[in-house]
Amino acid sequence: MHLNRQPAVAGMFYPGNPATLQHQVKDHLREAKPARHAPSAIIAPHAGYVYSGPIAGSAYAALTPRRSEIRRVILLGPAHREYVNGIAASTAAAFDTPLGEIPLDRATIRAIVEELDFVEFDDRAHELEHSIEVQLPFLQFVLDEFTLLPFAVGSAQPEQVDTLLERFWRDRSTLVVISSDLSHYHAYESAQRLDSFTSKKIEALDPVGLTGDNACGQRPICGLLHYAARHGMQCEVLDVRNSGDTAGDRDRVVGYGAYLFYY
Repeated sequence: MHLNRQPAVAGMFYPGNPATLQHQVKDHLREAKPARHAPSAIIAPHAGYVYSGPIAGSAYAALTPRRSEIRRVILLGPAHREYVNGIAASTAAAFDTPLGEIPLDRATIRAIVEELDFVEFDDRAHELEHSIEVQLPFLQFVLDEFTLLPFAVGSAQPEQVDTLLERFWRDRSTLVVISSDLSHYHAYESAQRLDSFTSKKIEALDPVGLTGDNACGQRPICGLLHYAARHGMQCEVLDVRNSGDTAGDRDRVVGYGAYLFYY
């Protein structure tokens, strides 16, 4: 029997009450900066909603034109809690949030684990991981029914992430979501400079020079950039701010960016 993965950070990173959560997500989407393109992939931040929710809203609002078209989401976030040698998949039947459950595409996940030697089942990596969980209420709000393929990325190389994404090349029903914050715990002006550099690299689809100091999700980001460059995708920068702009002081801030990728 496969159990559902239960929320680990509801009531901390985002509201645990369904009505309050819906209201907050709706507000972040309403405040979003308009996008010029409908994305096949996005990068969105994963801090507490009070800090990064407005920036995440810009990425997710761009999905509205594809609401009914997207039937599957492959979601990659960095593993914060457990060491992962490669990429960790989940054996869960579904991931629960206060807004309900999201079924996993278990057949495709199983096939990926069998095919790619750097992807393994590891439920410990998912049990407390917030980088994947905080994206889910946004997805539930902006999409119709969909299945989920969640992956916690550890020591995987960008080329390996690229190989994983290649399975979904030109599949219009599949959305790729990369979960990542940008720079961490710099003074406001220093963070702006660092995040501006990172954004220019992302926009240029150029992973060279990007490290964990630029983004906690550097490995999945660089994998997406490899993939996007090979397949002639383009990037639109939607919003780049930090916690000093949203809900924190400016002495030690965390950077957030919203980006979309399109053909």
